Amino acid sequence: MANAPLWTFDGLVLAAAGRAERANGAPVTGLSIDTRTLVPGDLFVALRDQRDGHAFVSQAFEAGAAAALVSEGYEAGPKDGPLIRVADTLHDLEAIGRAARARLSADARVIAVTGSAGKTGTKDMLRAALSRIGPTHAADKSFNNHWGVPLTLARMPAAARFGVFEIGMNHAGEITPLVKMVRPHIAIVTTVEPVHLAQFPSVEAIAEAKAEIFSGLEPGGTAIINRDNTHFELLRSHAEAAGARIVSFGQDARADVRPKVLELSSEGTAIEVDIGGREIHFRVAVPGIHIARNALAVAAALEAAGADVEEALQALATLPPPPGRGSRMEFAFEGGRVLLIDESYNANPASMRAALAVLGTVPRDAFGRRIAVLGDMLELGAQEKTHHVALKEAVDGAGTDLVFASGPNMAHLFAALAPERQGAWAPSSDALAEPLFAAIRPGDAIMVKGSNGSRMGPLADALRRKLSNA
Repeated sequence: MANAPLWTFDGLVLAAAGRAERANGAPVTGLSIDTRTLVPGDLFVALRDQRDGHAFVSQAFEAGAAAALVSEGYEAGPKDGPLIRVADTLHDLEAIGRAARARLSADARVIAVTGSAGKTGTKDMLRAALSRIGPTHAADKSFNNHWGVPLTLARMPAAARFGVFEIGMNHAGEITPLVKMVRPHIAIVTTVEPVHLAQFPSVEAIAEAKAEIFSGLEPGGTAIINRDNTHFELLRSHAEAAGARIVSFGQDARADVRPKVLELSSEGTAIEVDIGGREIHFRVAVPGIHIARNALAVAAALEAAGADVEEALQALATLPPPPGRGSRMEFAFEGGRVLLIDESYNANPASMRAALAVLGTVPRDAFGRRIAVLGDMLELGAQEKTHHVALKEAVDGAGTDLVFASGPNMAHLFAALAPERQGAWAPSSDALAEPLFAAIRPGDAIMVKGSNGSRMGPLADALRRKLSNA
């Protein structure tokens, strides 16, 4: 599917109900909203978001854009190429996305994934698994918001046999318009956890918002729901109201897709599961019970999509974690080794506990000390102190030897720890770097995690550079 024309110029004009200008008939091979990543042959979409994309249209043509989707009021530059003029570029990107969805063949299957944690990892597992079966389309990144979903749809080739879409939200009502564009045959809710509590009155309200994903299911569609989650019944009631077939997954004895064997280790998980009356053995390369549980959802989705489940699941044995979501690197350090586990992409109470549990699986005979480097979990509202202090049990349960913490919220956890577990606390991740670097010694396993706003990613990058140059 790569390098093949994705759209004709005329087809885009029709899909967007736009007005053509300077048309030259050149095919469009992709779509871009960012000139820094634009590939020659792309349609450049001038969105008005954090910055106004119209300021970069001429730059897009210099970089090789085949055409640009612009507002009616845009003043074309002398070297601009073909333009599609519309009233609102985001609205018409959505229209192109809906047209891309509509042109799929009748036997294509579309899967949508939401949840408080695990969306991207589950999407990536599905993409890898389904790609063994047929042409599969999914975003490379977490394009799960108001522009990311229509952009991913618009990039979907007509020949795709499978489409996988991640759908996120920060407020109630955000999933509904996105899932109605995607129109999935299968909808997955990975889990419901206390995330974005600053925007919701309760975790139950978050569950209600996540359940919006079922409102866009195609008739006869399948809802795949975490049976281990407290909000399973609420989610199931919404799925049933939407006319969906319900398939549950998890370790609960009542789950439809439940592991008969689950062997966890620091190197991944071996799973045996009964799917469609067949016993299937497969391995997941990324460690952690939360990853294994989401792999069960993937297995359920593969079955619902009519794929060869056993063949498809073999892809998970070699699939690495997405950047910042559990990637591992070992470094030679002062005559020994140091392991860095980068979980810095984002954090909430559930994913923080899961990451600490994975740190706890690192074998002592390979790495002597387990060090957690933790930044604030954000958007927890009035319960932020409670959720941070509650991590003490997970820190202790993982056998964590030292905790380095940054941010005002993590100060609460740091104060609750036993003195021998207190590495250092700093008001920011930048200020934490020096005491952390000074404490590292051969045989350490270091896990870094925090919400994006706590800027643990740059700290993980700095640590990586420090260890690489040691």
